[in-house]
Amino acid sequence: MLVKRPSLRAATMALSTALVLAATIVVNIYVPATRGYFNLGETMIYLVALLFDPVTAAFAGGVGSALADIILGYTIYAPATLVIKAAEGALASFLIHSLRDKRRGLFALSMGTVTAYSILILVIGYTLFVGEVELTLPGPLTFRGFIEPASWIIIASALIATPLYILIRRRDEIGLILISLLLAGSVMILGYYVYQQFLLGYYALAEVPINLGQVVMGIAVAIPAYTLIKKYLHRF
Repeated sequence: MLVKRPSLRAATMALSTALVLAATIVVNIYVPATRGYFNLGETMIYLVALLFDPVTAAFAGGVGSALADIILGYTIYAPATLVIKAAEGALASFLIHSLRDKRRGLFALSMGTVTAYSILILVIGYTLFVGEVELTLPGPLTFRGFIEPASWIIIASALIATPLYILIRRRDEIGLILISLLLAGSVMILGYYVYQQFLLGYYALAEVPINLGQVVMGIAVAIPAYTLIKKYLHRF
């Protein structure tokens, strides 16, 4: 959906940025190994990418996510986030809107990609991402816990359950959306890995399953939301 009127375009960008910001800060889980955090920002980045053009998705993804880093105190990530999340949003929107008529073979490719994501989450999480975690909710609520290696079997299964259900239930444009969002999410995962490992000197591999989880969670929320919005708009 391309918004051409300048005033409406500015309002769309502002609202989209606010949605990304809110989704990113509403729930965050601190990752001690990389001093980063799990968040739900991808849910709104992907929804904006599905609804609007690459420029809007890039602006909302980059600016909204970078502002969240600053507000939450992760300022060391803000410059990288601005670039990485902008690239993620722009690529997702570009792929979705430019490849709508090229659906042959996308179902099989999407199934393979989702499966690869789940295996990667399981293997990295099971072998590396275990130990103490912190869950911070709005307000003064902070919960601490411990992740056992075997917990990743449940986590990986839960994370891919919704995307797999949607993909199997509907095979029209869902394959295109899934593969587009997964490819865009790969840019985000790789971008943070490079930034953390080579520029900050952190143990970046520990956050890979977290970022994988963000991508899958974003898809699980964005696709149903997009479907509902499309049904609502078709009534008018």
